[in-house]
Amino acid sequence: MSPHLGVTVCGIELRNPVIAASGTFAYGVEFEKLVDLNALGGFVVKGLSREPIEGNPPPRVYESEAGMINSIGLQNIGVRAFVADKLPALARLRTAVFANVFGYSTEDYVEVVRVLNDHEGLAAYELNVSCPNTAHGGIFFSNDPVLLAEVVGAVKRVARRPLIVKLSPNVSAIEPLARVAEENGADALSLVNTFVSLAIDARTRRPRIGAGFGGLSGPAIKPIALRLVCQAARAVKIPVIGLGGIASGEDAAEFMIAGATAVQVGTATFWDPRSPLRIAGELSTFLREQRIPRASDLTGTLKF
Repeated sequence: MSPHLGVTVCGIELRNPVIAASGTFAYGVEFEKLVDLNALGGFVVKGLSREPIEGNPPPRVYESEAGMINSIGLQNIGVRAFVADKLPALARLRTAVFANVFGYSTEDYVEVVRVLNDHEGLAAYELNVSCPNTAHGGIFFSNDPVLLAEVVGAVKRVARRPLIVKLSPNVSAIEPLARVAEENGADALSLVNTFVSLAIDARTRRPRIGAGFGGLSGPAIKPIALRLVCQAARAVKIPVIGLGGIASGEDAAEFMIAGATAVQVGTATFWDPRSPLRIAGELSTFLREQRIPRASDLTGTLKF
């Protein structure tokens, strides 16, 4: 008998625990000819802002050792163009579609969610809190418990769908921030976002990324991401979605053992757009070989 891959995250039923991550799967519809979108556990659209954003100067992506550095600059068409031009096609899908939301003030986040509230086709919101709050001198929401509490609480009060908070790894301790998100209404957490990094061209003595610093993702960050997922999952009672360098079914199993209810796959889709489906298949094989009847049986089973 095949293992049961279905999991439930904050009331949302997923056919399997593998979700395509934000920023790596465009708005989903662009991948329809490459991937059976309805076979995915779900996918997260690229980050949506109050107004369109052009993004950072090129080059925006650099392949590093065992990973990738990117600084796209959160380029997107804006939430109103998204609901007019992209969401109608997504609403016809059977898979779970998550909207990633970001802003540079609490009001930005709230306004994006207000717009999305009025349209069908989304399962939940994922707040990217790894942004500087321009109203508070550029302090990052993800690094400041007071600002994090403010933005999560404000969005929770208006959100008509479950709220997932995507935490940054660029902090001294993840547990206090995970608890703040939970206490202020988060229905689930996702982590980790990328690590701030720098690649240099020694011949030109200039950064290899147009914006200077970028975000490191891919297999290079997996051991640190696993540690942070484990710590966050032990600190809260809400579900955790784990991501950071997942490229195989066994990688996915490791994150679930660390405490994740589901996982997201990002960088792997750059070299294999079908990687979320492949990873789900490999996870099923792993469960069958280990005689584990359900994917959910893995969650939080790490033994120290």
